[in-house]
Amino acid sequence: MSEIEFSKEEQILRAVKKVLTEVIKDTATEPGIKHPLSENTVTGLRDCLILISQREQELAAENNRPMEMRPHFKDGPKPQGDVVVPIDSLKKK
Repeated sequence: MSEIEFSKEEQILRAVKKVLTEVIKDTATEPGIKHPLSENTVTGLRDCLILISQREQELAAENNRPMEMRPHFKDGPKPQGDVVVPIDSLKKK
């Protein structure tokens, strides 16, 4: 199966989303510590990510492309179905 070619707009959206999420990760603080970004900035980041997601969904619908794409190794088999991890297996013994 061939790789999906993304339009320039889709490439831009993906790049901006990646940078915004990296900024969010890089500025994350421990609970109880004042966040370095103002509440207006945090709200703006949230709003931008929502707009990006909405536009990605519109473009996927226009191109008849499902939004359930997941990363996979090029040389490996594609995952078949969902993988369910029971919560009980995550508990420390």
